[in-house]
Amino acid sequence: MKRKNLILLLKYLLAGIIAILWIIPFLGVLMTAIRPLNEVIYGWWNFKNFHVSFENFFNAWRHPTAPLSQGVKNSLLVAFPSTIFPIFISALAGYGFARFSFPIKNYLFITIVLLMSLPQQMIAVPIFQTMNNLKLLNTYLGLIVVHTAWGLPWLIFFLRNFFITLPIEIEEAAKIDGAGNFTIFFKIILPISLPALLSASVLQFMWVWSDFFLALILIYSPDKLLVTQRIPLMRGIYHVDWGALTGGTIIAMSVPLLIFAFLQRYYIKGMVGWSTR
Repeated sequence: MKRKNLILLLKYLLAGIIAILWIIPFLGVLMTAIRPLNEVIYGWWNFKNFHVSFENFFNAWRHPTAPLSQGVKNSLLVAFPSTIFPIFISALAGYGFARFSFPIKNYLFITIVLLMSLPQQMIAVPIFQTMNNLKLLNTYLGLIVVHTAWGLPWLIFFLRNFFITLPIEIEEAAKIDGAGNFTIFFKIILPISLPALLSASVLQFMWVWSDFFLALILIYSPDKLLVTQRIPLMRGIYHVDWGALTGGTIIAMSVPLLIFAFLQRYYIKGMVGWSTR
């Protein structure tokens, strides 16, 4: 018994050390954002003088070169459609893979799984050329299309695995009552799959919001830049305003964190629900 308690104590101690190592960089960013430059210039851990100020956040929000107020708005215009569209398409496709049999089903699913390992950098040039040929370069629609296509493989894989765990007896009973496949999907499957759909939506939204690479190669007009593209522009040429940079970083982080906090219980249900049924 003592040995088990000792092992458990060591596990908690190790987890605590890892948590501290992970949180130290964020504390540095936070202290730099909420304190004046003259207090952190010799190290954010110097607490001889400590005055909390939100000036850095206001400076980042109203930055003369790259205001985050416009960047947040632009990112929301991209992130919400880039989450809703792939979730809906993936739910249909995932349900099809889970419940129906058709030729080359297994080969097609393997292809989808393989697409999950494809690096963005490998297809950056084809994506740029395709969007240019479609006249969608430097448009939010083009970026939404790319994010939708990029999220489909992992979303289909995720939702297909969830749909497999649902009891098929409910669907069979609905078919006996005369319900068709689309009726079953929209009126039975989607409502009981809400935790999985919301957990997938949280991940997709966070990845789209945090994206920098795809936005970098597709969006270049100053007024259309997303929030992740504007933060590097705050550095300036002759002077680096670390307060505005860290304040802007926390503002950019806050949106997906708020989404995650608001939908946390659904996220956890969706992630572990189908593994405990």
